[in-house]
Amino acid sequence: MIEAFESGELVARQQEANRPYLEFLRKNSMSAGLYVLAANGVDQQKPHSEDEAYYVVSGRGVIRVGEEESPVHSGSFIFVAAGVEHHFHSISEELTLLVFFAPAEYAKA
Repeated sequence: MIEAFESGELVARQQEANRPYLEFLRKNSMSAGLYVLAANGVDQQKPHSEDEAYYVVSGRGVIRVGEEESPVHSGSFIFVAAGVEHHFHSISEELTLLVFFAPAEYAKA
């Protein structure tokens, strides 16, 4: 069975839920979600118990992973190992991110 998703539909679902994060796929081996942070917004996430990867669909900002920082923009891909402190900041344009956890988010919590 194909499980396919359209970005426009995911954005609409995330906005309707009125939350920054929308999980749209969950399997034992992985999960995926859409994370949206407003310009000048605050990313309040905590370290996760699973490895995580971000793909920046649109927007601009900076990510801090551990003690390192890197600018992010459309097309950026970021890997964050399980347990590592990280957050987005200095968000100059709304960030829309695809988020992937392996295994599924909180599977190891």
